[in-house]
Amino acid sequence: MTETTTGQATTGQTSTPGRRERKKAATRKAISDAATELFLEHGFDAVTIREIAEKADVSPTTVLAHFPQKEALVFDEDEEQRAQLVAVVTDRPAGVSLARAFHDHLRDDLIANLVGHAEFDRRVRQFWELIQSTPTLAEYGQRLWLRHEDAVAAAIAQQLGQEEPEDQVRVFARFVLQLATLAGTSSDRLRMLDAGFELLEHGWSGYEAEHPRADR
Repeated sequence: MTETTTGQATTGQTSTPGRRERKKAATRKAISDAATELFLEHGFDAVTIREIAEKADVSPTTVLAHFPQKEALVFDEDEEQRAQLVAVVTDRPAGVSLARAFHDHLRDDLIANLVGHAEFDRRVRQFWELIQSTPTLAEYGQRLWLRHEDAVAAAIAQQLGQEEPEDQVRVFARFVLQLATLAGTSSDRLRMLDAGFELLEHGWSGYEAEHPRADR
């Protein structure tokens, strides 16, 4: 999976990537594609950086220049994910709560993945099976995902007129990201996601009020 490389903004407009940027992006994609093919064929732990370099026809140094560690070869859409999460905050329609906006966004992604796994893309299914069966990849992916907390919290704080995100904003951002992780490990992902956001939307006090203690 390879992220899209975009040009830098100049005088308020987005410039077209130059030759150097296009070459860099092409090299990065070649390395990522070579690594993905080798990982799917042999497993993550069995493949070396040198083998990836040979398949991509570059040096091991070039591989490490684009991907500082081996796990990064699998998760190379980090900036794109961050931008999408921030857009959930900034682009949501008027009258739509943050919890609803994030619920809809994550649910749509989950449905797209489930459909793809079941019917269309064998390689996508293999890719996620690779992650789930490799503890180092699963842990690395979760750490990357939770790093988006600062960006999400900052976007929310800006909309609320806060100079710095208040504690409640940071808690909300962390809950949203953790819910996505929890749903991804559940046997019924959609049900888990829906349950989590129902609780987040209405709060624990409302849930507790509907379920009185059995020991009283």
